[in-house]
Amino acid sequence: MAKLTLDDLRKLRDEKKKAMSQRNAEGKRAEVIIGMGTCGIAAGAKTVFDAFLDEMQKADITDVTIKQTGCMGLCFSEPTVEVHCKDMPTVVYGNVDDQTARRIVREHLEGKSLVSDHIFDKPSTDIIKGAGK
Repeated sequence: MAKLTLDDLRKLRDEKKKAMSQRNAEGKRAEVIIGMGTCGIAAGAKTVFDAFLDEMQKADITDVTIKQTGCMGLCFSEPTVEVHCKDMPTVVYGNVDDQTARRIVREHLEGKSLVSDHIFDKPSTDIIKGAGK
């Protein structure tokens, strides 16, 4: 294994700081939450997570938080991704692969347009809103 120089270590530190800043929600315009429960991971959520990070880095998007969560309860449509953007409806995307993740970055986060062929609804949202009425 090659030895790391001080410059190599500094570069690695800066890369990791940038990656970690994408998990900080303070002052961000949007939030992406990827379902990383066992069902999501088995369906490819890790690849989806990496695709989001890569595409956001390529587009130099630094004002969007990316997080992971456990199962979202939509196991039939894993991997699932929830996106919260200011001035847009909250959306849950299902059956997301790496190419769809890249589309979500380009079309939803950058272009402010929904990727409608992958939108799923949280079934419990309707039940909770209508509870007792």
